[in-house]
Amino acid sequence: TRDSLFLLASLRIEQGDDLHRIRVRNLSDGGMMGEATLQIQRGHRVEVELRNLGWVAGTVAWVQDSRFGIAFDDEVDSQAARRPVRDGGGQDTQLLKPS
Repeated sequence: TRDSLFLLASLRIEQGDDLHRIRVRNLSDGGMMGEATLQIQRGHRVEVELRNLGWVAGTVAWVQDSRFGIAFDDEVDSQAARRPVRDGGGQDTQLLKPS
């Protein structure tokens, strides 16, 4: 199951030190679609920091304009990334749903 959503995440490309902010457009247990303006190619090894999940490793499966698909090395609990995160003041942060 893949659900559309809007979630900000950090991405790093293997062999690189730079962190890139990306928008997660959809997410499933086996992969995700991201969007960002960066130089990324099919086959690149990447790690994505997803909220409540931490760093997840995978491979870029496809690229089209500013969007790209990542196949995760191991399945994740994609529902965990949708749960609110508590901020330092004990408040829940909200997930932005696309309109």
